[in-house]
Amino acid sequence: MTEKFKSLSEEEKARFRVINKENIEFLMDRYNKTNRWVIADMIRRSAYHYPDKEAVIFGDISLTYTELENECNRVANALSDLGIQKYDRVAILAHNTIHHVLTWFACCKIGAIYLAINYMLRGKDISYCINHSESKAFIVEDSLYDLVKDVLAEMPTVNNFIWSNQGEGKSPEESRFKDFDTWYKACSAQEPDTILHIEDPCQMTYTSGTESLPKGVIISNQALMAQYMGCIVDGQYDDNDININALPIYHCAQRDVFMNPIFWLGGTNVLIAPDIGQILASIANYKATLFFAPPTVWIGMLRHPDFDKYDLSSLKKCYYGASIMPGEILKEMMKRLPGVKIYNYYGQTELAPYHTILKAKDALSKLGSAGMAGINMETRLEDDDYQVIEKTGVPGEICGKGPHALTMYFKEPEKTEAAMKGGWFHSGDLGVLDQDRYIEVVDRKKDMIKTGGENVATREVEDVIYQDSRVQEVAVIGVYHPKWVEAVTAVIVVKPGESLSENEIIDICKKDLALFKVPKAVVIVDELPKTPTGKILKRDMRVTYKDLFLK
Repeated sequence: MTEKFKSLSEEEKARFRVINKENIEFLMDRYNKTNRWVIADMIRRSAYHYPDKEAVIFGDISLTYTELENECNRVANALSDLGIQKYDRVAILAHNTIHHVLTWFACCKIGAIYLAINYMLRGKDISYCINHSESKAFIVEDSLYDLVKDVLAEMPTVNNFIWSNQGEGKSPEESRFKDFDTWYKACSAQEPDTILHIEDPCQMTYTSGTESLPKGVIISNQALMAQYMGCIVDGQYDDNDININALPIYHCAQRDVFMNPIFWLGGTNVLIAPDIGQILASIANYKATLFFAPPTVWIGMLRHPDFDKYDLSSLKKCYYGASIMPGEILKEMMKRLPGVKIYNYYGQTELAPYHTILKAKDALSKLGSAGMAGINMETRLEDDDYQVIEKTGVPGEICGKGPHALTMYFKEPEKTEAAMKGGWFHSGDLGVLDQDRYIEVVDRKKDMIKTGGENVATREVEDVIYQDSRVQEVAVIGVYHPKWVEAVTAVIVVKPGESLSENEIIDICKKDLALFKVPKAVVIVDELPKTPTGKILKRDMRVTYKDLFLK
């Protein structure tokens, strides 16, 4: 009999003789460190296998897996010293930096919920996310301080502000900021003693969807671990992979489909800025084996004057997502990057985020397809009555089921219930099946524009434009664009007797919207196309203006 068992009371020993929910929970907690499977343990286990291997590279900073594990533990303990407890939200506004990576894993280690803020948002949008989430700590990178300096006083739940100094030569005007390095370096590298379960939430992401106010998507350890495993199997990652993280890791696509699965395997992650020239140089310099980008970035790389000057032969696997890849661009990639395998991921934030994948073997034969459900997921199409569509070519809403799914929309029970109706997550995207049951995304059930990999809610843009009293009607649509794949386009009817220019509308939008939400074009018309009942026909408008940016 072990010493540990001798320490059990008779009541506790009795729990070993009966299998029920209460007793199982007791055992899971008591032996939590022995049998748990959570993100908090990921780096430690990679350090066991590859203690001296480079885990992450950022500029002239390089950390081995052993060093990364120790640094994550220090930040975790520093957060605990601030009073951050399990399930508390910790927000961060940062680029792809070491501080950002440490914050993510530190939150996981103490059971806090990590909230990455989109740095393309502006003050009031950021303060909404902080306040709605009730974040207790807020980490701000020096170069992004100007985005929030005017709204810091509007964040009553935040008790601790941390300054992520990246050498921008600035210092916070707010005396309450703690310097990130000074704050955590003195803390212990010992792993926090926290009871964690795979069902515990660990991540929160705000997605605007198609509504004016963003929704807070709560994701669990289970959803992410299942999603990581699916990426490793379906995307064919391995421990020799060197991954260039150029797209922002505040976004779940770069962070959770690529960076974190590579950490789990023991590969190497390189953090850089989303600059086309730097991407090409980094692939060549680090001999990267895989790279992900939305079609707009791939197009930018192919069009870059130095593309052929770099040795990109190390690149074996290329991935795209967020938008449909134009067929000619895919063919050009295959020609100019001979031998690479090209994959297409499709999904939503609510599915952690990948749902389906078009594998390399089908890249050309199924051009335009989103593929089939990932290894841990199921997919089906539903009609408006939630009935399954099995016929080919018949549009239906794309629905998913599996361990990737969100836990809930924070503070939104009705929206959570609606999204999960019938046991399936409802994406809001419309698709059709082909004869092999592959799915092609053909439209959006709700009015969403995906421009340069970012989601734009048309209603939000329309609300801003309607602030001008000269506007009688406006409809915002996504129109094909050779660079952005979709461009935000405003079609406007001006009130009789009034005049309005494109530049005036754009200036109005720039005041209240993130730049990626500002229309790339404004079209003034006499009337908007409508159904007999008065519904605006946005689908017809997308056809009418499909060549707008090709002239």
